[in-house]
Amino acid sequence: MPLVRIDIVEGRTEQELSLLTDTIQQVLIETFDTPVLDRYQIIHEHKPGTIKALDTGLGYERTDKIVVLQITQQGRSTQQKQAMYASMSRNLEKIGIPPTDLIISVVENKKEDWSFGLGRAQFLEGDL
Repeated sequence: MPLVRIDIVEGRTEQELSLLTDTIQQVLIETFDTPVLDRYQIIHEHKPGTIKALDTGLGYERTDKIVVLQITQQGRSTQQKQAMYASMSRNLEKIGIPPTDLIISVVENKKEDWSFGLGRAQFLEGDL
């Protein structure tokens, strides 16, 4: 049940945004075994120059095509995460995002950290 925050520089078309979010979802389905109907994505667009993402000394050049993903999830292994990083990079490169413009942070949480509405904890109450 990943919740994905997608931070990008504004200016992409609706078609480009759809391709981006569809690609991200497909990678999560393939590498995290995410159910097809578990799609929770929030796109946050920023004005040019307002995403400050240095290269941490790795020598990467960043552009306005930068994509910063924060993926909140539970229960994925180190191997699944590494497979997701590699697959996300390969698949986003296919749609024009340089691998040096992709930053991913995975945040762990637990079943009790989710409510999908009605003020209930569906994982804990047996609905999911």
